[in-house]
Amino acid sequence: MPVDGVEGLKRQRPEWSPWLSVVEEALHEATAVRWERAVPSTAGPESVPLLSGATIIVDETEIDRLLRRLIGIAWHAGTPAMATLRNVAVREMSLSDLFAASVVQDMKRVAAIATTHQVDEQAFQAVVALVSLPFLQACNRQAGPARTRNWTSGYCPVCASWPAFAEVRGIERSRYLRCGRCGAEWYARILHCGYCGNTDHDELTMLVPESAGFAGAVEACRRCKSYLKAFTRLQGCRPPAVMIEDLASVALDVAALEQGYARPEGTGCALGITIESSAGKAGSLAWNG
Repeated sequence: MPVDGVEGLKRQRPEWSPWLSVVEEALHEATAVRWERAVPSTAGPESVPLLSGATIIVDETEIDRLLRRLIGIAWHAGTPAMATLRNVAVREMSLSDLFAASVVQDMKRVAAIATTHQVDEQAFQAVVALVSLPFLQACNRQAGPARTRNWTSGYCPVCASWPAFAEVRGIERSRYLRCGRCGAEWYARILHCGYCGNTDHDELTMLVPESAGFAGAVEACRRCKSYLKAFTRLQGCRPPAVMIEDLASVALDVAALEQGYARPEGTGCALGITIESSAGKAGSLAWNG
């Protein structure tokens, strides 16, 4: 930690290379400024995430292009699960529907679509989760810093995702949470469980790896049985690197799971977004995930 980007992680975990190629393509697409056109122009009160109640106008052509590219890279990778994705008929899908499911992390809906197309559920869910990544990263670039200034909740102030990890930075040891989807950062209190609000230090524990020199640890809450990875570093990693750092530290996830702790699924609050196609409002969809 930290790793040298996707290529560095491929060298560390060559068995992950097929999937990392898909992640790499999504992160490359996330640098495109065209996704910033979809960032909502208005936002609700600072007490809710940026995307809470937002109307998102999407270009289905861009979603179609990205989804086909990610699926193509995935099924050409050669793993049995990802190879099933060649059966996906993108032209038969509601792309706005799929994009909305990706934004609000409605993986049950995505699993149902996978069943319809007779493809591996986990492989399809993993690819669909990346479809909204460029949009979410654009949201953070445009509005993240202003949104995070007074944020106190445990979930992301931009997209409501639970944090990928915490960073304890510099000699001041300031503590920040990082979102693995949009890359946002926000200040976090010490001795506080961001999931359930527990502040009883007797119910908060730390799991430290035995490997000497490893900069990471696991913060766990005995009350809600959730955990959060934490890393000590001089400065925060760049937003696109958060997902890679999260993947690179999977050994900490395994250690936490073995001790009976887990990370919450989905978002920290219901977003209630509305999706509209840039071609017109006829295909408007409301999502409460």
